[in-house]
Amino acid sequence: MKSTWTHHRQRPDLHWRFLILPFILAIYSGHGQPLLAQSTVKAQSLFDGKTLTGWKTVDPAHASLWFVKDSVIRSGDGVKKIPENTYLHTLKEYGDFEFRCLFRLSGDPKTGMINSGIQYRSILEGGKIVGYQADIGNGYWGDLYDEHRREKLVGGDLSILKRILKEDGWNSYIIRCKGNHHELYINGVKTCDYIEKDSKIPAKGVIAVQIHSGGIAQVEFRDLTISEL
Repeated sequence: MKSTWTHHRQRPDLHWRFLILPFILAIYSGHGQPLLAQSTVKAQSLFDGKTLTGWKTVDPAHASLWFVKDSVIRSGDGVKKIPENTYLHTLKEYGDFEFRCLFRLSGDPKTGMINSGIQYRSILEGGKIVGYQADIGNGYWGDLYDEHRREKLVGGDLSILKRILKEDGWNSYIIRCKGNHHELYINGVKTCDYIEKDSKIPAKGVIAVQIHSGGIAQVEFRDLTISEL
C-alpha cells in the first residue's frame, strides 16, 4: 500500500504441507491443474530464525520496530498504533526468483488501517522504498501494488481465495517473477498474473516486508525462502 509463524524447530516443508495440501486436493483450475506456483530450483532460507542478519530497515530510526520472537520476524506489538509505514529489506537484490513465506496479520480495524505487504524488485530512494508490493490485508488481499510509483496495478482475484483465507491466521504467499511476468499466490491460489510492459521499471531489487501505518496491528513472517530462477 501507498505510504500514506510456532516455533521453527519442525521442518519448514511440514509447515507448507500442512497449509497447502488441502488446497492442492480441493482446488483446481478449469484445465484440471492445481493453482500453484512450482519451482525445481533449491530454495535458500532468507531468515535464520534467530536474528535479522541479512536484513535492514529502510529508515534506521525504525530499527527497533522490527524484531525476532519465537523464531518469527515481527513488527507491531498489538497494543500501540503503527505511527508510519516501516519496511525491513534484504541486503541482497534479486531479479528472477520464486519467493515463499508464511505470514500472519492481526489487529483491530476499528483503530485504523490494518495492512502489510511484501516488496520485491524494489529500490531504496531517498529514505523510501520504491517498487512492486504483494499486498496483505482486508480489501487488498493478493493485489499487486507499485509502492511510491504507480500505485495499484492489479486487483487480487478473490473468487476462490475468499473461501480459504484465514484473515487473522497463518497464510502462505508465493511471489514468482521471471522476466516481465509476475505471479502472486496466497495459500496456493493465484490472485494475480501481470505482464510488465514498461521496460524502464527495474527488473531487479531488494525484497522487503512492510507494516502499514494506521491502526493497532501486528504482522509476523516465518519460513522465508527464495529460489533464484
